[in-house]
Order: sequence, then structure tokens, then C-alpha cells
Amino acid sequence: MCKTIRIGTRSSQLALWQANKVKALLEENGFATELVKVDGHGDQDLSKPLHQLGTVGLFTKNLDDAMLEGKIDIAVHSLKDVPTDLHPNITQAAVLERGEHHDVIVLKEEVAFLEDRNSIATIATGSLRRKAQWLARYKNHSIAPLRGNVNTRLSKLQSNNWLGAIFAKAGLERIDLLPKNHKVLDWMIPSPAQGAIMITALKEDEESLKACFLLNHKTTEICVEVERAFMKTLEGGCTAPIGAKATIKGDLIHFEGGIYSLDESTNVLIEEETSIDNYKTFGQSLANKVLGNGGKELMAKILKSIENE
Repeated sequence: MCKTIRIGTRSSQLALWQANKVKALLEENGFATELVKVDGHGDQDLSKPLHQLGTVGLFTKNLDDAMLEGKIDIAVHSLKDVPTDLHPNITQAAVLERGEHHDVIVLKEEVAFLEDRNSIATIATGSLRRKAQWLARYKNHSIAPLRGNVNTRLSKLQSNNWLGAIFAKAGLERIDLLPKNHKVLDWMIPSPAQGAIMITALKEDEESLKACFLLNHKTTEICVEVERAFMKTLEGGCTAPIGAKATIKGDLIHFEGGIYSLDESTNVLIEEETSIDNYKTFGQSLANKVLGNGGKELMAKILKSIENE
């Protein structure tokens, strides 16, 4: 008789939506499941920006620990939050089909000020990547720090004098919280693996791995592998101002991304495509080109700036 697969998840509304999606898919394939809630340091300390907390695997470590201690069998993550180096005993069990990858700005007023690059406004985000790209486009705007789960951030937007706040569209859509008054930021390059859901399991847990393999979406797996290899080679963690988006068109993989400056210096960006046969080395190759084109110096400058905050 097959075991009941214990699914580890954070307790936020979005995390539970993702875990329940995995739960439903596993049950459709005949597996018994149960949810186990496990929260981490990143959920509890909302007083600092993410990049100042200095913990690798901020939203994943407690789930890793629970798995290693035998309390859960698999864990469900927003893949953009997962470190590129997993614990030696833990492996990627599946990547679900990617959802919406764009960022959106949720607005308190009409969008008119967005049409004027010289407008003055305060926008909220806790992401260095979003901040850097926004200020490159709207040089007179100010950025307010914003932390918390989706519900908390939406509430903070209403209680502050900001004109808008930036979110991942997928997160808002998944829990039916995408307001009508929003605008898709199709010019903003997303975080590596944004919109994708990842399942992890112990390498030795063959039963859970076989069950999760049935849920794996190969196209998404290939794209996020390219994006995460790009980020890893740049030596940028999940909070670094790195954008990456890979898409498959026929037999080609198209990529655009880069490192975004935190001040007025130049971003180092790249856009290329290659045969899908080259996907295993594509992300690393792209990152090396960025590093050789000024990216190494820019990344060192960014890391120093973060350390000095």
C-alpha cells in the first residue's frame, strides 16, 4: 500500500494555494496526501528588506529541516525563492507548468502618472530587481520598502501614501486578489523562475520522487533551469537585482535578462537565442558573457552596497 505523502508548505494564503494544487494533482493520480504547515524566518521577520536578512534559503530552510527530520515527505515552493544550491540530500522532484511570469503594479489612482517618465511619485516594493528597473524608467520616483505576504502588502498599500506597489501577477491571480486597478509591466524582466512552482523531496525517497515526476512540466523545467543557471553563474542570490526570462519557440530557446544597477550606472543586459539542444549550458554561457561585459564589476559593487546597508 502506498504511503500518505506529507506535503510541507508555508502557511501564507499563496503558499497554501500552491500546496493544495500539488495535493489535488497527486490525488488525481491516486496518491493519498496531507498538508503540514511549516513557517520560516522570512515569514516572521518583516522589519527588514529581504536582502538585509542575509539568510540563504530564507523561505525554504525550515521546510528543508522538516524534510531532513522526517516530518514531511515533499515541500512545495515558489521556485523564485529557492536557492540554486539545494541541500545535498534534497533534490528537485518536479516543476509544475509555469503560470503568469509578469510583474504588475497595483495602483491607488489612475495610470496617468505612469505615462510621464518625469512624474514624481512613491512606489512600494521590497525587491531590488524591481526597484532598479523602476528607477531606471522613472528617475524622479521614490521607492518605499514593502515586506509581508500578498495580503499584508496589499493592506499596506491602502494605508500608506504610495501611488502603487509592485507584485508578481501570478501570486495575485492564484488567490483571486488581482485588483482591477492594475497595470501589467511587460517591460520589466522578471525574477528567474518567477511564476513557477517547485516540489522538492529527499534523494533517497524513491516513492515520493516517482509520484512527483508525474506532475513535472518539461518545457517549464528547461526554461527555469536556464534562468537559474544564469543567476547562479552571476553569483547572485534570490534577492539580487537579476532578471531572467527564457521562452521556447519551436526548436529555439529565447532569453533576455541581466544585472540591474542600484544607482545611476549602466545595467548589463543580454538577449540571445539558441537551439533547445544547448539548454544545459545556455544559462551559464549567457552569464559569462554578462560578467565579461562589465557584469563582474557591477555585481561586486551591488554586493558591497548590500553589505554596507
